[in-house]
Amino acid sequence: MRASAALIAFVAFEHVVFFVLESFLFKTPLGLRIFKLTPQAAETNAVLAFNQGFYNLFLCAGLVWGLREGSTSLQTFFLACVLVAGLVGGASASRGIFFVQALPAAVALALLRSGR
Repeated sequence: MRASAALIAFVAFEHVVFFVLESFLFKTPLGLRIFKLTPQAAETNAVLAFNQGFYNLFLCAGLVWGLREGSTSLQTFFLACVLVAGLVGGASASRGIFFVQALPAAVALALLRSGR
């Protein structure tokens, strides 16, 4: 397996985890701790988080699709989407999002574009 494919699979897996956290565990003690929220804030934002979780699942689906098809175009597109989402999240919500979401996508994209 190429390094880019392994890292793309990892990024896809991360987005399944984000989906589960945002869509199902957002108001649990784990979700409150991860997202640094009070129960009241979690309750207020739960519907938005549920929706956001599905966007993360769609990013995962696109990455898996690109891997299954062996399409560097699909892989590039969905990695770029993840990268932009990570940059926006890192700038607007939490700097940690940059390291958890944007950085792995950027490295995967660089590996993919270099043919590794």
